Amino acid sequence: MRRRQAIAVLALAGLFVALYLWFYKLGIVGELRCGGGGCETVQASPFAALLGLPVALYGVVGYTALLGLALAATRPAALVRREFDVALAVLASLGFAFTLYLTGLELFVIHATCRWCVGSAAIITAIWLLALSALPRAT
Repeated sequence: MRRRQAIAVLALAGLFVALYLWFYKLGIVGELRCGGGGCETVQASPFAALLGLPVALYGVVGYTALLGLALAATRPAALVRREFDVALAVLASLGFAFTLYLTGLELFVIHATCRWCVGSAAIITAIWLLALSALPRAT
C-alpha cells in the first residue's frame, strides 16, 4: 500500500514537471526557469519532439497513467490484487527506458542538460525502483 501511495505522490510531482515543460512548448510559459541555458537548448533541439509531438506531452501522458494506476491500486478492493504491481512495474519500466534514451540524447548529442529533465529522470527512476521492489511480492 505504501509503495503504491509513494508512486502516486511521485507521479503527481512528475506530472507537474512535465506540464511545466509542455506549457513552455505551447508558449504558455514564456521562459524556462532553470538557472542556466541548458533547458532552453534542450527544448529548442530537434529531439524535443517525437512523432510530431512534444516530448513533454509523452511525460504528461505517462505520469498521468502512472498516477491513475497507482491511485486505483490503493483502493481497498485492489490491495490484494498483485496485477496492479505488475502493471505499475511495466509502465514505470517503459518510462525509465524512455528517460534513459532522452538523457543519452542530452549528454551525447545535444551536449546540454535541462534541470527539469534531470528532475523528471530522478522521479521516474524512484518510481521504477519502487515498482520493481513490489514485484517479488507479486509473484
